[in-house]
Amino acid sequence: MSELSHSVMLALGFAAVVILVTSLARRLPVPTPILQVGAGLLVGLLSSEEIPTLEPNLVFFVFLPPVLWAAAYFTSLREFKQNLRPIGLLAIGLVLTTTAIVAVVGHALLPGVPWAVALALGAIVSPPDAVAAEAIIKRLPVPRKVLVILEGESLVNDASALVLYRTAVVAAMTGHFSMGEAVVRFFIDAAVGVTVGLMVSWLVVAIARRSSDEVALSLLSLVAPYAAWMSAELLHVSAVLACVAGGIYARQHFSNVISPLARLQNRAVWDVLVFVMNALIFVLLGASFGGLITTTAATTLRHVGLIALGVSLIVILVRLVWVPIATWLPRWLSREIRESEPAPRPGAVGLVAWTSMRGIVSLASALALPVALNDGTPFPYRTEILLITMVVILVTLVVQGLTLAPLIRRLRFPIDPTPHIEERHARREALRDGVERLEDLADEPWVVVEEVERLREEYRRRTAFDLACADEEKGAASRRRLRAELLRAERRAMIRLRDEGAISDEVLHELERELDVEALRIGAGGLR
Repeated sequence: MSELSHSVMLALGFAAVVILVTSLARRLPVPTPILQVGAGLLVGLLSSEEIPTLEPNLVFFVFLPPVLWAAAYFTSLREFKQNLRPIGLLAIGLVLTTTAIVAVVGHALLPGVPWAVALALGAIVSPPDAVAAEAIIKRLPVPRKVLVILEGESLVNDASALVLYRTAVVAAMTGHFSMGEAVVRFFIDAAVGVTVGLMVSWLVVAIARRSSDEVALSLLSLVAPYAAWMSAELLHVSAVLACVAGGIYARQHFSNVISPLARLQNRAVWDVLVFVMNALIFVLLGASFGGLITTTAATTLRHVGLIALGVSLIVILVRLVWVPIATWLPRWLSREIRESEPAPRPGAVGLVAWTSMRGIVSLASALALPVALNDGTPFPYRTEILLITMVVILVTLVVQGLTLAPLIRRLRFPIDPTPHIEERHARREALRDGVERLEDLADEPWVVVEEVERLREEYRRRTAFDLACADEEKGAASRRRLRAELLRAERRAMIRLRDEGAISDEVLHELERELDVEALRIGAGGLR
C-alpha cells in the first residue's frame, strides 16, 4: 500500500472512531472528550500499524486557530471585561506559579536536568486547555460567572504559557536566560499579537460588509483565524492572542454586516468544524499516547510514570490552593472590591479550582521541543517530558472530567435568572423599535396599506405573547409546543407535495428554510 493510501485509510479510520464514539457518548454518562481519548488510546495500543507522530506544527496551525477563534467569538466581551481581574490572576498569575513549582519539582526528581529544561516542563503543563474545559463544562448547569472566568482564562493562559515555554527553550539551547527580557517579551508579544488580530478581523469585517455571497462569507470566516495566526507567527508575536482578539472583534461587528441567512449558514459551518476539530484532537491525543507507550521501555515507563503522577497531583493542588487565595485576598485587601462585587459562593470558587484539565496545547508544546541542542547533543529528557505531559493530560482529563458532573449536581447551583431577564428586555425593546419603524414607513409611496395593517396585528400579537410569557411560563411553553407541532404539520405537507410531484425540491427547500427560521425563533430548533 502506498504512503498516500495508508494516510487516507488512517484518516478514514480516525473519522470512523470519532463517529462511533460520539454516538455512544450520547447514551453514556461519560463526557465525550474522555471517551474520545480512551478510543484513541485503544487505537494506539492495539493497532498493528505504526501511529504517525503528531506534528506540533499541525496541532498549532491546523487545530488551534479555529478553536480559539470560535471560543473567542462566542465569549461575551462585556462579561470578559467585568471579570478581567480573576481571569488575569488565573491566566497569568497561576500559570507563572505553576510553572515555577513544577520546575522546582522537576529539577529535584529528574537527575541532572538543567533549570531551563525544568522551566520548559513547567510551562508545558501549566495552562488548562480551552478545548477540554469547554467540551466538558459547557453543557453542565453551572453559574454564568464561572463559565465566563473559565473560558476567559482558557483564552489567555495559552499565550502566557507559550511565552514562558519559548523563553525556557531558548535558554536551554543557548545557555542564556534573562527574567527581565522574558517579562518585556511577554508584554510586547501580547500587545502586538492583539493588534495583529484586530487588524485581520477589521479587514474581514470590511470585506464581509461589501459581499452578499453566503458561501463566500462562510469561507472568509474560516480563513480569518488562519490569517491571524500566520500573520502573528511571521512577526514572532502571540498568535494565540491574535486569534482571541480577532474572534472577539468579529463577533462585535458580524451582526451588522452580514445577512440573517449568512449568519445561519456561518453558524452551522462553524458548529460542524469546531465539533470535528475537538473530536479529532482528543482521539489523536489518545492515539499518540498509546503509540508512545508501545515504543518506550517498561523500566522508563514505570519510573517516569511515578514522576508524572506526582506532577499531576502538584498541578491540581497548586490550583486548589491558588483559586481561593486569588478570590478572597483581593477582597480582604481592597474595600472597593468588597463593595463593588458580591462575594462568590464557596461552591463556585471550588468548581473553578477543580476545573483544570490539560489538553492539546500542552501536548503540542511537548512535541515541539527540539531534538538536539545547539552543540548537537540530544535535548535533555525530551522523551521523559513528553511522557509526563501525556500522563498529566490524561489524569486531569479523566479524574477531573469524570467528577465534574457529580460535583455540580452536589453543589446545586441556583438558576441564574439574569439571562432570562435580559432576553425578555431585548425582545420588548426590539418589538417597540419594530413598531416605531413600521409607523415611520406607513406613509411611504411603495407601502401597501393592507400589509401595514397585517404587520400591526402581528406585532400586537407578538407583544401580547411576550407579556403573557412574563406571567404564564406554563402557558408560554404550551404555545411554543403547539406552534412547533403546527410547523411540523406544515413541513410534512410540503414534503408530501414534493413526493407527489406538485412542487419541486427547490421550492421545498426555500419554504423549509422559512419554517426552520421560525422554529429557531420560537425555541423549537432541536425538534424534528
